[in-house]
Amino acid sequence: MTDKAETDRSPFDDLPGDLMIWVLIVSELLVFGAGLAAFLGVRITDSSGFAAAQDHLHRAAAGTNTVILVTSGWLAALGAQAVEAGRIGRGRAALSAAAALGFTFLLVKVAEYADKAGQGIGIETHPFFTFYYLITGFHAAHVAAGIIVLLLTALRARPTEVEAGVAFWHMVDLVWVLVFPVIYLLR
Repeated sequence: MTDKAETDRSPFDDLPGDLMIWVLIVSELLVFGAGLAAFLGVRITDSSGFAAAQDHLHRAAAGTNTVILVTSGWLAALGAQAVEAGRIGRGRAALSAAAALGFTFLLVKVAEYADKAGQGIGIETHPFFTFYYLITGFHAAHVAAGIIVLLLTALRARPTEVEAGVAFWHMVDLVWVLVFPVIYLLR
């Protein structure tokens, strides 16, 4: 005989954090997915123009930013594990380090934007750059929000809240892992 509580379980009960954070994450992934799909659709109409525009990007800086965000995600996961295990100080340190790496990501991105501005490249220069600024700028806004979330969860250090915050940060990481090859590498 099964327990009533066992039969009343939802498939969402095992998700880390609250269901609403997952609604947010899925909706954000859909928005970024739509942006990348639109980028790829327009790219088909002017592949040589997109390739020429792409040559103005700093692939090494973007690759460095990929390593920065993946490392930050790893630190955030360590922070969540530490808080769950009751090692609050260690969890706060790892979450703060993850946030610091997020800030480092933004510094690299600002340097990249400054370089583009120095070259006279703006959002209206070419459709490639319209998408480039919109997608990477929207992602940078999510990084900034994620930094705040990581720092707030580090301060409170409550397992459920940390899980939700880290899940959001992993979404930010995942989006970059998709943006990086599509914008910077795909020829």
